[in-house]
Amino acid sequence: MTQPAIRYELIKTCKQSGARLGIVHTPHGSFETPAFMPVGTQATVKTMSPEELKEIGAGIILSNTYHLWLRPGNDIVKEAGGLHKFMNWDRPILTDSGGFQVFSLSDLRKIKEEGVYFRNHLNGDKLFLSPEKSIQIQNDLGADIIMAFDECPPYPATYEYMLESVDRTTRWAKRCKEAHQRPEEQGLFGIVQGGEFEDLRKRSAEALVDLDLPGYAVGGLSVGEPKEVMYRVLEFTTPLLPVNKPRYLMGVGSPDALIEGAIRGIDMFDCVLPTRIARNGTLMTSQGRLVIKNAQYARDFGPLDPNCDCYACKNYSRAYVRHLIRSGEIFGLRLTTYHNLYFLLRLMEKVRQAIREDRLLDFRNEFFEQYGFNKPNAKNF
Repeated sequence: MTQPAIRYELIKTCKQSGARLGIVHTPHGSFETPAFMPVGTQATVKTMSPEELKEIGAGIILSNTYHLWLRPGNDIVKEAGGLHKFMNWDRPILTDSGGFQVFSLSDLRKIKEEGVYFRNHLNGDKLFLSPEKSIQIQNDLGADIIMAFDECPPYPATYEYMLESVDRTTRWAKRCKEAHQRPEEQGLFGIVQGGEFEDLRKRSAEALVDLDLPGYAVGGLSVGEPKEVMYRVLEFTTPLLPVNKPRYLMGVGSPDALIEGAIRGIDMFDCVLPTRIARNGTLMTSQGRLVIKNAQYARDFGPLDPNCDCYACKNYSRAYVRHLIRSGEIFGLRLTTYHNLYFLLRLMEKVRQAIREDRLLDFRNEFFEQYGFNKPNAKNF
């Protein structure tokens, strides 16, 4: 019997919180969970080299099917030997299905049973993406983990619309599984939808679990709903997913949501948040959000975060990084991005250690107090 492409190994369950410590094994190596995945939309994590990503401890990164399909083209990536060789990254990669981009970037789109008709956001050309096409592109890209093509409903959506959407997503997931040509090399994850409706989440999860896929994602969250709604949905959705397979919460990357998600049984997270806000001069620090462009840092010669030992914090001052950002210098964007990703990857290390020690709830309370989440009117993400 052949070994599955993706295998989840449960190491420990936190007695205090119920969070899981585990290892996801892939054809390009293994990584510990709960894990945050830096996003490399166009086969690169913006401003970062693969060597720097390894240096800061990234065990897996994410790339984007839709964008790589348009540029440079999945045929070129395949000819290069796959995404790993194309971008010189020998650790695990996850590609999303392209569904989120189709629904978020294109105003002119038509959802049909066969797939989605829409316009290229770059040049306006008419395009069509189906479950089969999404899987073909992802097979060409060669990521270790690939995602089923799903519909990403808006928030809020009516119950009637969400019911129709959930059933369509299930039918599309079945078509994705049938179209998948490389199951021994790439693990296909299903995406549980259903908005904030508990019965629809159950309906979606049960239908996808019946497909016996290597892993499962919770989609349709972090799309504008209050965080309390997201946490409530996770509380009744995560227990519906198999304990012996990885659970992935899509599009979540704020420090508080990473901790709260882990407490609710999530193993994998991704988000553009740390890199996007870094390019705007916003830093994640142990004391909370820091906007480095502010005038108060013009003569601040201390590190970006006094409690951080990353390359940026050990070598450069707030005043210098502020100068770089305000001057539009690329090195400034590199330093802020490096720091934010380092901060989140170290946070997940601390989460994993707290699970080992059965004290994740205590860690959450300590972190929130230091970070400022317990302070009224605190500026958080």
